[in-house]
Amino acid sequence: MATRQSSKKRRNDQFDVPWKEIVEGYFREFLAFFLPMAHNDIDWTRRHEFLDTELARITREAESGDRRMDKLVKVWRRTGDACWVLIHIEIQGDRKTNFARGMYVYQYRAFDLHQKPVVGLAILADESAQWKPEEFRYELWGTCQSYRFTAVKLTDFAEADLIHSTNPFAVVTLAHLHAKRTRNRMDDRLDVKRHLIRSLYQSGFERQQVIDLFRFIDWVLHLPKELDMQLLNEINAFEESQKMPYISSVERIGQEIGEKRGKEIGKKIGKQQGQAKLLLKLLQERFGLVPKPVRNKVTAAKPDDIDLWARRLFKADSLQAIFQ
Repeated sequence: MATRQSSKKRRNDQFDVPWKEIVEGYFREFLAFFLPMAHNDIDWTRRHEFLDTELARITREAESGDRRMDKLVKVWRRTGDACWVLIHIEIQGDRKTNFARGMYVYQYRAFDLHQKPVVGLAILADESAQWKPEEFRYELWGTCQSYRFTAVKLTDFAEADLIHSTNPFAVVTLAHLHAKRTRNRMDDRLDVKRHLIRSLYQSGFERQQVIDLFRFIDWVLHLPKELDMQLLNEINAFEESQKMPYISSVERIGQEIGEKRGKEIGKKIGKQQGQAKLLLKLLQERFGLVPKPVRNKVTAAKPDDIDLWARRLFKADSLQAIFQ
């Protein structure tokens, strides 16, 4: 089969947004799939709580890289005790330096803040068979510090097991793995996306689950416009033939997804522009007139780079020291 090569890296290939939505919407199913021992010990008659404010207090002080998908969740055990679950979803495709140390830092900061047990769970979406960090450890002069956490690699799941699973995160995992495997093969991506969407109709999921999973699949398995329209027409025809209007408002849902994508992209662009403007102002106050090449570099930079340069600003004695 001929393949279409995708030459541009899309913003949507950053999977933090769809993962965040699906984890928050189906947290119970998430734990059942990735950490069943915790799921079985939790009293699900009591409402769990995402501690975004508390997590922000932890992340402000930790310099461990991009932590957009960290989650700190308060749950209740069957024994009646409260427990905090720290969930770090690693969605980048590459190995990350000092990953285990970052897990350790967040764990002890969360424990210090709440004085409650903190359970670490890392979902690793990279493609390296040799990389699976599960422990941070150091030992010196009779002192030993060790922190072990649960690490789950998406590539460890057998596709046959995922296909036969009734947990929605089997579909999520399949979609994510296929998205990475078909990154530059759009015709292959069309085939797997078509298959995944059709399988939703026979999955036994409730209507809202089908719609939410459709949204996830549509986001991570993004297609060029012409292939997207082709698939949309196929879905409409398939629905009519099966008399299963689960996603009957595909055009409306697609429009909602498009609007959400647009808002998310706009929010990121706005944040980046605001950060760049502030950094340029600080540079000017510290070093005087900022050369045009430096201004252009800051204006075009990613938020992570701007954040790094801003941290260097207060210790640097020259512009060169900031951008080294």
